[in-house]
Amino acid sequence: MLKWPLRLEKRAVPSGSLRLTAPLLAVLAMVITGFVVFSLLGQAPLQALKLFFITPLTTVYGLGELLLKATPLVLCALGLALGFRANVWNIGAEGQLTLGALCSGGVALFWAPALGNLALPLALVAGTAGGMAWAAIPAWLRTRFNTSEILVSLMLVYIAQLWLVMMLHGSWRDPDGFNFPQSRAFADGLLLPLLWEGQRANWAVWFTLVLALMSWLFSSQLFAGYRMLVSGEAPAAAAYAGFSERWTIWLALLISGGCAGLAGACEVLGPIGRLQTTISPGYGFAAIIVAFVGRLHPVGIVLAGLLMSLLYLGGENVQLELQLPSAMTGLFQGTLLFYLLAADLFINFRLPLASTPKVRP
Repeated sequence: MLKWPLRLEKRAVPSGSLRLTAPLLAVLAMVITGFVVFSLLGQAPLQALKLFFITPLTTVYGLGELLLKATPLVLCALGLALGFRANVWNIGAEGQLTLGALCSGGVALFWAPALGNLALPLALVAGTAGGMAWAAIPAWLRTRFNTSEILVSLMLVYIAQLWLVMMLHGSWRDPDGFNFPQSRAFADGLLLPLLWEGQRANWAVWFTLVLALMSWLFSSQLFAGYRMLVSGEAPAAAAYAGFSERWTIWLALLISGGCAGLAGACEVLGPIGRLQTTISPGYGFAAIIVAFVGRLHPVGIVLAGLLMSLLYLGGENVQLELQLPSAMTGLFQGTLLFYLLAADLFINFRLPLASTPKVRP
């Protein structure tokens, strides 16, 4: 019997320094891969990389777009990271974002006149509550029937999107919108104020920074965050200490759903200004990459969100300037995650080489 000489062995103590530098190595490998891909596509690779990574940051408007796209990514990733640390795998942030947009849009469309100055803050609260309610479904099914929150939360994404489409083709459609599936535009008083003139980033940036600070405080300073961390890293110890698994699952999913719902509310109350069938280009799914590239830490997530936002802008830039497909954004996102996972594999495992394969009779 031929024994394969390559095998993985778990390291006794993974390197902490390599764990911190792995995202940087993954980014470098992603850029090198981009160089090769642009060369194979017949483009000047250095010029293409400049268009992808540098040009979007050279104008005030471009910097505003960077913050604008980073906001929903970071908001979703902050909530997801808390759950991931507790081994609660919410993959449905995209659906929770959609429900948040739907709920906040409903407040803006139908209750704004009666609410007056409270309409905007209550629309944000409604979006957060909508995301939490959508995340409560996989939480209840997991704690009641032990179903997989991965599958349930993922399938709920498509239900949420179809629900939005149904409403916009039905009673919520703008009667003066030439039959397009979109709602009426929200009043100016229901839109988040801009950070500065000449760009589109709004006060959602401040919400994101505040939530990043709150996430750090929750994880590092509060006992509730400590319980979630122990439940993820040492389930047996958490059970011995009497930490409730049900409580951890509910808290993790409600927090992540609320953050995603707030992201959806900020999108429709900010740059979009109305409900439409496409609220997000996949922010909820890309936020999973942001959470892992940021090492599930709020500061790292903010930096990773800016990087992922730059990938969206760079993809749009090369699509316009070089006539390349929009799939370039997904290509860079996928390679970044691939290299990060590969780096993590060799941080936690080593690959010893046997001197010679052994043959057994």
